Amino acid sequence: MKNLRVLDLRRNNVVGKLPLCLGSLNKLRVLDLSSNQLIGSLPSTFSSLESLQYLSLLDNNFTGLFSLKPLTNLTKLKVLKLSSRSDMVQVDTKRKWQPKFQLSVAVLRSCSLEKIPSFLIFQKNLRLVDLSSNKLSGHIPTWLLANNSELKVLQLQNNFFTTFQMPSIVHTLQVLDFSANEIGGMFPNNIGHALPEMVEMNGSFNGFQGEFPPSMGEMKNISFLDMSYNNFSGKLPRSFLTSCFSLKYLMLSHNKFSGGQLLPKGTSFTSLLVLRIDNNLYKEEIGVGLRRSTRLEFLDMSNNLLKGAIPSWIFKLSNLELLFLSNNFLEGTIPLSLADHQSLYLLDLSGNLLSGALPSHMDLRYLFLNSNNFTGSVPSLLESIQILDLGNNKLSGSIPQFVNSHDLRILLLRGNNLTKNIPRELCDLSTIQVLDVSNNKLNGSIPSCLFNLSFGVREDMSRDFRYGLDFSLKRLKLEFYRFTFVVEELALQEYITKEIGIDFLVKKRYDSYLSGGSNFRKGMIDFMYGMDLSNNEISGDIPAELGDLPKVNAMNLSHNFLSSSIPSSFSNLKAIESLDLSYNMLHGSIPYQISSLTFLAVFDVSHNNLSGIIPQGRQFNTFNERSYLGNPLLCGPPTHISCEAKKIPEEANNGGEEEGDEDFLDMLVFYYSTASTYVTALMGIFLLMCFDCPWHRAWLCSVDVFIAFVKRLLP
Repeated sequence: MKNLRVLDLRRNNVVGKLPLCLGSLNKLRVLDLSSNQLIGSLPSTFSSLESLQYLSLLDNNFTGLFSLKPLTNLTKLKVLKLSSRSDMVQVDTKRKWQPKFQLSVAVLRSCSLEKIPSFLIFQKNLRLVDLSSNKLSGHIPTWLLANNSELKVLQLQNNFFTTFQMPSIVHTLQVLDFSANEIGGMFPNNIGHALPEMVEMNGSFNGFQGEFPPSMGEMKNISFLDMSYNNFSGKLPRSFLTSCFSLKYLMLSHNKFSGGQLLPKGTSFTSLLVLRIDNNLYKEEIGVGLRRSTRLEFLDMSNNLLKGAIPSWIFKLSNLELLFLSNNFLEGTIPLSLADHQSLYLLDLSGNLLSGALPSHMDLRYLFLNSNNFTGSVPSLLESIQILDLGNNKLSGSIPQFVNSHDLRILLLRGNNLTKNIPRELCDLSTIQVLDVSNNKLNGSIPSCLFNLSFGVREDMSRDFRYGLDFSLKRLKLEFYRFTFVVEELALQEYITKEIGIDFLVKKRYDSYLSGGSNFRKGMIDFMYGMDLSNNEISGDIPAELGDLPKVNAMNLSHNFLSSSIPSSFSNLKAIESLDLSYNMLHGSIPYQISSLTFLAVFDVSHNNLSGIIPQGRQFNTFNERSYLGNPLLCGPPTHISCEAKKIPEEANNGGEEEGDEDFLDMLVFYYSTASTYVTALMGIFLLMCFDCPWHRAWLCSVDVFIAFVKRLLP
């Protein structure tokens, strides 16, 4: 073993401290112990590794003070990598020492550094420096550029730097990441002049203000630029728009850019693949600057103040796959050229002022057109559709059968003018997760076959269907660069998510099931399955078969004309969290079996004709009186109506259907007794009229006078 040159033990789950015997391998050149469970610090015997050139201790569990001084005399050391999964490690930076090595790669990420280690001051040949995810503050260490003329990669993200000033020198740095710091003020005006060879720059999640410097146009080779989540304002400089031919990924979202057209004529982003300029303050029409960006795959201009019509040339960008134009003031109709697009699979035009009829055929997987003024019928030729959101428009007619939409997972048609019955063909949507047809004018009964909808029951549903959208980095062809630098997944993951809100109106509030958001947060849509038929004109019984949906999380049947009892089979809704049956004509008792639903957080049966004792225990102890208002025959807590002691044992042992039968008989007795009383009264009046007596003749005379008076009043 004394002649060992390379020792690679990475990802072997090695535990414990670094062995002292490693110091005896004086001919060892490469030592890689990364991704293990090592603890402790460097043993002093490491000072004997005189041939060592490469040392990697990345991703271990080091804690406490970690000294690098045993490496001082390793003259051949070129690569040093250290990081810890624990936030309890702290690399010793108090002791000043001058090493005998000259590194080309220095990685000290997640080491709880509060200041830059002094040994880096003596390094002159660095090509890659990674000090990310530490506690560094103050000025960005641009002196590293002055000391290392061959430095190509500098990663400083996830620290607490507050100031960024560029030196007057011209440097060949190619990758610079200073994202997620606390840097404010103006962006350096000379940055483009100082770093003309820049290929990737990430300054997102800071506090930069003012205008984008015109010198950015001098970065002729820049391919990846992310300056999102800052406070930049004003126009993008023309030199930047016309000179950065190499840009492939441009992210400027969540700033305050404004002024003039968005990407006017003359813009030369001919290599662009991804453009995100959402959440800014652009007020004019969409410019023609992207007409030559024929390679564009991802375009997001949502959440601005854009007006005018959607340019038809957008749908002539043959490689475009994802288009977000939501929450603007766009007007007019959807261009006909959409129907001919072959690559587009996501289109989001929600929250605009668009109108007219929808194209009858759209070969899309994800279509968001909610909150516009579209009229006409719901398109039925949507063979590839997986998410369809047409809510809050002015669509009319009936719900299509969607006979060819076998992959439909989320169907949102709420807030339109749809009429007629719920088609039984919807029962064939075997992959459905969310069905929302609330706030329409649907009538008829609830199809009992809706229990055929999987709502998550089927095991063949894609495990990768995250947030309703499948945007893999591979799909966007993200390129990786040399020098061991890999663009953080966050750099695109945050830009390719779509927040989907499914609102179920319950107890005059909304329970929103959201997905997506920054950093690919785990969204509720992975687990949420729901059905909302509220605010329609649906009548008849609640099918007992609806209880055969064990994975449904939310069900809203409120504000209809349902007139049955509550099925006791609802006790099988084991995953239900929100159940709203309010404002119907339901009768009978509340089945005591549903008190076993342990996840039920919202329950509303107010304004019905329910009777009997309210179930107690578990979740039902958490509901207040508002859940039962408008049911005067209900008794027991939380209402203030007490139940007769002799009826409590009997009612507590009866199910919803049994109690419903008894109430049905009570109602029959009530109806028969009322009818017999009216008949008896009418017969008595009729018999009295048959007698000839003075009061009888006087009464008839009064009736004649009243009739004559009414005739005079009428024209």
